[in-house]
Amino acid sequence: MSLFRKVKSWFAPVEPLSREILHYQTPPDAEQQYRLHLRVEGDGRGLLVINAATVLHLNQTAAEYARLLIQGADDDEASRAMAHRYRVGRAQAREDYVRLRDHVLTLATTTDLCPVTYLDMERVEPFSAETSAPYRVDVALTYRVDEAGALDPEARRRVDRELTTEEWQQALDVLWDAGVPHICFTGGEPTLRGDLVSLIQHAEELGQVTGLLTDGRRLREQEYLDELLLAGLDHLQITLASHRAELHDEIIGQAGAWQEADAGLRLALAGDIYVVVHVVVAPANGDSVAETVAYLADLGVPAVALSSPLQAAAEDDRQRLESALEAAQEAAHERGLTLIWDLAAPYSHVNPVEVEAGLEPEQVVRQHLYVEPDGDVLPAQGYNIVLGNLLRDSWEAIWGEQLTMTNDQ
Repeated sequence: MSLFRKVKSWFAPVEPLSREILHYQTPPDAEQQYRLHLRVEGDGRGLLVINAATVLHLNQTAAEYARLLIQGADDDEASRAMAHRYRVGRAQAREDYVRLRDHVLTLATTTDLCPVTYLDMERVEPFSAETSAPYRVDVALTYRVDEAGALDPEARRRVDRELTTEEWQQALDVLWDAGVPHICFTGGEPTLRGDLVSLIQHAEELGQVTGLLTDGRRLREQEYLDELLLAGLDHLQITLASHRAELHDEIIGQAGAWQEADAGLRLALAGDIYVVVHVVVAPANGDSVAETVAYLADLGVPAVALSSPLQAAAEDDRQRLESALEAAQEAAHERGLTLIWDLAAPYSHVNPVEVEAGLEPEQVVRQHLYVEPDGDVLPAQGYNIVLGNLLRDSWEAIWGEQLTMTNDQ
């Protein structure tokens, strides 16, 4: 290389890394367990997802440090690589690497930490930036709600088939290759699918974080719950309409549902998995929903998701529901429960999802997608807009439609 070209190369911008997704999970015997997903975008920026909960948007340099962290590089290896690549001092590169590593590990192993005030690296709030794929996709495996195959009339109109096991595996492959780190299996009732365990296992083998949204009734079977846990399931969301058996059964529309769901919830809480309970606040249970939250706290439930069909309610009912939601939220705060606002709900006659999140709808759908049992992709549950089909259309076309829709809103 001539002297002129060598000097010129010193001042040339560093070429960004190729687009990729990387995954790290601590070994089973590690004292503190956590998972990291890094998605490197085409321009070199990075999206680091910590425990499927905290999202860090990283500039090109920070993304490369995070990549080295996930690959297990020690201080010397990382500082040597970055000093050579960015032509900075070895000591400075080491200091930067150690600082990012300490930040990430603190976020990964500490609860109730505000990363906005803690981090001194470039970060933006989730849902505020365009990315090449969503943070999470909710996969409705079936719209059936019981063993008899009962369907909500609207669900029957929307889809006429369910994907096979092989087709769902192919769909999960598409989502992983696109850079989706988090899958939530929902329905209907997803435990009605005989292949649920194998689909969870397939997603986990790819490297995805997996969640399950269920009525909780099959979880009362210890053997089945153990199969879910051994497959690698990361978190559970169980729907409970009320702590009162007769009221829960009336709202759900299935006799004996509460006893089975309560038994499943208790077994799940005893297992090694994070459990959220989804409570639908409806006119029928509004007066007692705060008591239900207290009941869940006494059981040891760590978090609740609250939702209510406010838009569809009559004006008088809407005011009552708003008051009931406030009472439930206050009860959750008083009992130290975490409020989860952005997980999905099963598609059924008690599917209401509407919560006070402080975000515009287009911000939420920009980072979540919803897949119906036939593979059709919607911007979110309840949006009657088909962006494409995971098995028939390219990911680029599907995500491009979603970005066009949200940018036009």
